[in-house]
Amino acid sequence: MNHQDHELAGKIVRHLNYGADQIDPAMRERLLAARKEALSHYKDKPEPAWGLAWAGHTLRVVGHRFETHHLIAAAALIVALIAVVYWQNLGPSNDFAEIDLGLLTDDLPINAYLDRGFDSWLKRSSR
Repeated sequence: MNHQDHELAGKIVRHLNYGADQIDPAMRERLLAARKEALSHYKDKPEPAWGLAWAGHTLRVVGHRFETHHLIAAAALIVALIAVVYWQNLGPSNDFAEIDLGLLTDDLPINAYLDRGFDSWLKRSSR
């Protein structure tokens, strides 16, 4: 915090202390009783932690409560993964990709296929 923040914090503290000093004792007792009542209803219950935890050299999942939205999200992720695998491997093939693959794996450079005299050279060399 810089100097201006400290000054502002000091002014706020002084203002709150002044306001607390100006409250009549009956009101102060009622506020204290209301605070105690509110704190009596507060229960500090631990929440389960979701995630991975290391226990020695073993890996275990902390928390054992599965909710519906977790299962739906996991199912959607699995369906999306299956769809991507199908699209990449089993789906319709791209003819242009196969032609490009054939050209790139051949010994001849691509410019040889684009040369107009290549056909005549190919016919002469096959004789």
